[in-house]
Amino acid sequence: MPANHNEYEQYEKWEEKLKTVDLPLWSELPKFELYMDQVTALVNDTLGPIGVEKVTPAMINNYVKHKAIMAPVKKKYQTMQIADIILISLLKPVFSLETIRHGIDQVTANIYPQQAYDRFIKRLMFSFKNLANRAGQAIEEKNLNDKLMQVAVNVIIDQLQSKVLLRIIEKPLTKIEK
Repeated sequence: MPANHNEYEQYEKWEEKLKTVDLPLWSELPKFELYMDQVTALVNDTLGPIGVEKVTPAMINNYVKHKAIMAPVKKKYQTMQIADIILISLLKPVFSLETIRHGIDQVTANIYPQQAYDRFIKRLMFSFKNLANRAGQAIEEKNLNDKLMQVAVNVIIDQLQSKVLLRIIEKPLTKIEK
């Protein structure tokens, strides 16, 4: 069944909004230590516009417990941990915590965490801005780290798109359809 005009407009509005999202590069992350409530506020404000699930203190504590991020020092989180929480928040709807940590570790074994984070965020924002013609404008991959980052970016975009499309076209089911 073709989408009605209103549904298509809703989706186009979401696409346009996504094009305006500006995620912070490493140099734009706080250079001072933050407490848990500051971290959750920062991450949720940063990722809220793209519709990523809000991060909670319990989630962050779970990331520490499962060694997905380093433990805070005197209950304070540093830039590296904030970057990791942002990456985990983006990737966890489609990957396990263990897979995310392994991917981060593999990429950062070859390049500095700041460079890896910035490359990933730049790829994601490029994909946001070129959502309509993403398939035709792939970034040339120079190595497997870049390929891994692009695949992860594509998965995030696909997951966000499917969630929004489903929400827009969702209709209440009658008892017979269930």
